[in-house]
Formats: sequence, structure tokens, C-alpha cells
Amino acid sequence: MKAKIAVATVSGKAYYLILNELKKKKVPFLSLTPQDSIPIEIRVVVTTEEEKPLINHEKVLTFRNGIEPEALVNQALQIVQGKECYEKIVIGVDPGEVFGLAVLADGKVVETGNCFSVKETADKIMAVLENLKSTPATSVSVKIGDGVPNYKRKLLQVLDEALPSNVVLESVSEVGTNRYINKTKHRRGLRDIVSAIKIAGRNGHTFPRRKTNESNG
Repeated sequence: MKAKIAVATVSGKAYYLILNELKKKKVPFLSLTPQDSIPIEIRVVVTTEEEKPLINHEKVLTFRNGIEPEALVNQALQIVQGKECYEKIVIGVDPGEVFGLAVLADGKVVETGNCFSVKETADKIMAVLENLKSTPATSVSVKIGDGVPNYKRKLLQVLDEALPSNVVLESVSEVGTNRYINKTKHRRGLRDIVSAIKIAGRNGHTFPRRKTNESNG
């Protein structure tokens, strides 16, 4: 896959932070200086506020203090996909001693990761949704696998308290989600991520939100 995102900066800090996020999401990119000519296939250029005037391109995103690199990269990915906003954001969670997490935007996996407690998982979900605020989705849901009921119940309770009432929470059957466990058993956390992606793609039972009930009462 050819790079459609360019990082054009001589700022060591900005380059390191943006590069880290792009690599984490496995997004191909091109490294340039602000004076370099930009190849025609590049759809968006990421630079700093100070260097933006040097960039000759119609789509330029700027890194500055206070902006999370993750939010900036998410915005760049949306531009590459030709979307002003997502229709549907789904976060799948495979709970357990290691929590697998996958974020799907309109059916495409845009982020994956592992967490190691209910609190860390809830904090990560809230951070993901915060970073997507600049490009709001029509619907947002969090789907949690039911393989370990105790972890599932605790996470649902924490998210019910923490998340806005418009976020739908679902409990999803995990039957069959560990189908590829033998292929991934030697790769720590990968099987939990694979399961989380499968959970995100399934329909589940809606968890009744307390905030929704209170606002309707």
C-alpha cells in the first residue's frame, strides 16, 4: 500500500510523536522536510503550526501543544478515506486478565491494543472517544464479550457511569471468537485483539443505560 500521508517537519519532538502514532496504527507514510515537493498521491500533510506556511498542499494538518497525536492521525486517516465524519464507531472489547480492544470506524479497524485492568480499559475507551470528537460519528457503541462475566459486568458498570448517554453498550457472545487461538497463542495479546475485532462485528444484547433511564424519568 502506497503512503497517502506525509509528515513534513524538522521538529524532532513533533516528528517523533506523530511517527510513533502512525507506526502504532501501522499506517504507511512519507517523511519530508517542509521545503520538499509533495508527491501527487499524498492526500494529507502533517506538519507544525510554524512550518505550515511552507507547505504547498490543499490538506494540511498541524501539530501543536494540546493536540494529541492520536487525534491528529485519526483526522488524517479520515481525510485519506474521503470522509468528513464516520457513520458508525464500534469499540470491541475482549475482557479477561488481558483485555483486547479494537476500534472500528465504518467497519474498518483504525486502532487496536491491550489493557490490563478494568480501569485502564475504561480510560482507554474514553480517550479514544475524546480523540474522535473533532469528527463526530452518527452512532457510537461499545461491545463487550461475555466470556468472563465478572470482568464484563465490572466494565459495563464503569462505562455506564463514565460515558455519555448516547453511547450504546452491548454484551456480546464470544462463542467462536477464539477460533484462531492456536495460531496466535505464542503472540501475547494478539489473540485478545483478534477476539475484540470479532466481538465488534457481532450483534449483542443492549445493556440498559442508567443515564438514559434517568434522563427519561
